[in-house]
Amino acid sequence: MSPVPTRPTRALETFPNPHPGREYVVRMECPEFTSVCPKTGQPDFGVIRIAYVPDRMCVELKSLKLYLWSYRNEGAFYEDLTNRILDDLVGACAPRRLTVTGAFTVRGGIQTTVVASHPSGSPPLA
Repeated sequence: MSPVPTRPTRALETFPNPHPGREYVVRMECPEFTSVCPKTGQPDFGVIRIAYVPDRMCVELKSLKLYLWSYRNEGAFYEDLTNRILDDLVGACAPRRLTVTGAFTVRGGIQTTVVASHPSGSPPLA
């Protein structure tokens, strides 16, 4: 019997924060993020950085990897991608604070970085 192949999914899994009484920052980086330009259909490449202060739940890393992988064949603008990732993470684990940074490679001679934070208006986590 062969193993079931791993597939991308939008389902984010969580686990209980082992130290809910302490404020600490969790940083994650996906240096090989890919999506598709909605105008040209060409691949887009970037780095997604996530920093959050968990409350009661933490994000499970394998599910995050499969979640980010789900954008590989999807056409979306950088601004939308970064904000959707933020919204989905907030919905999954309800952190105290969270920042998603999308640093995308040069397209048309312009490098783009999008930073989105929760709660809205809060300064980005460094």
